[in-house]
Amino acid sequence: MKNTIFTGAATAIVTPLNQNGIDFDAFGKLIDWQIDQGIDAIVVAGTTGEGSTLTDAEHKAAIKYCVERVNGRVPVIAGTGSNDIAYAISLTEYACEVGADAMLVVSPYYNKATQNGLIASFTAIADASTKPCILYNVPSRTGCNITPKTCAVLAKHPNIVAIKEASGNISQVAEIAQLCGDELDIYSGNDDQIVPLMSLGGKGVISVLSNILPRETSQMCHKFLDGDIATAREMQLKYLPLIGSLFCEVNPIPVKAAMAAMGYCENYLRLPLTPMEDANYQRLITDMQNADIKF
Repeated sequence: MKNTIFTGAATAIVTPLNQNGIDFDAFGKLIDWQIDQGIDAIVVAGTTGEGSTLTDAEHKAAIKYCVERVNGRVPVIAGTGSNDIAYAISLTEYACEVGADAMLVVSPYYNKATQNGLIASFTAIADASTKPCILYNVPSRTGCNITPKTCAVLAKHPNIVAIKEASGNISQVAEIAQLCGDELDIYSGNDDQIVPLMSLGGKGVISVLSNILPRETSQMCHKFLDGDIATAREMQLKYLPLIGSLFCEVNPIPVKAAMAAMGYCENYLRLPLTPMEDANYQRLITDMQNADIKF
């Protein structure tokens, strides 16, 4: 049985940016607030952290800074996946060197690899890693689904310990759980499916919602894990409208706007990402207010 990286909620944290690059002062305050609010882990430079538009130097700097700022208070999971597997290996080796606790490795996007290609690619990255790796399945973005049978093959690798499942297909999640058992922890990659996925044995969520509600998202998971399923379900349903607003435009456009409204960063995005449309922004603000978020 492999060691679990975290249980509960990990924030797929935004990367505060401005016209000069990463705003490390804002980043540090955001990291500290997340930990003070009781978040269970932090994912740096993933999709929500705009890893795909960071330069190589910025990507590495974000990982190193996050590791140093967190200073062992919670696990730090570095987003090191790429459509270029050689680059993913290089970034993984760097993240290991600077002390990240685990890697989040997205399936190679655009290339649309076969399942054999996915097995070979993830194996090469895991072979190069000295830390545990979390597979990231998000076919709506990558154009490529990691099938349950492929998960079962990859789960045999000692460094591949978990999957962030964002396919939205609960039946697929059930099959992964059935085939992999204790060899592969499962985390929800969709905030609207935290409780349903945990009912199949999931350990928690890698979350966008927890950027703005870290304490509540963690509590939702731990209520479930502690057996208070009714409260976990109530929280899941309570936040569904807000979750809908956070994904009414492509992530991380809405959550960046939300964090800016709360004063944690500028609402600064790099192309091809653009600021929210006015009507969607007003919907987001209304749902934040209805969720009792102060800003």
